[in-house]
Amino acid sequence: MSHKVLIADDEPNILISLEFLMKREGHQVLLAHDGDEALALIRSERPGLVLLDVMMPKRSGFEVCQAVRADDTLAGTKILLLTAKGRDADRAQGLGVGADGYMVKPFSTHELAQRVREMLAG
Repeated sequence: MSHKVLIADDEPNILISLEFLMKREGHQVLLAHDGDEALALIRSERPGLVLLDVMMPKRSGFEVCQAVRADDTLAGTKILLLTAKGRDADRAQGLGVGADGYMVKPFSTHELAQRVREMLAG
């Protein structure tokens, strides 16, 4: 089943590789280059899953996640934070603002694809 997946990251190479991976998995893909663009696309396109970088211009992934969770109309949006911040405190902050999952870069594409399948199935 095809799902709409938003990839939000300010690094072009990551956007390209994740877009390729998600399309290969059969998903419709939306791209955002900063936090404001990500939030606008979440509100207008209603993706089933957001792959959200933490460190982005204009609005961090944590801030985007908080905004989504504060909006009852977006309650069903699944959010997987993708970040280089691997400390326990960072993970706790990410889950604390309402993320459904947290993956530390670098990660294997196989591991990410599996995690996306699990999140979209549940």
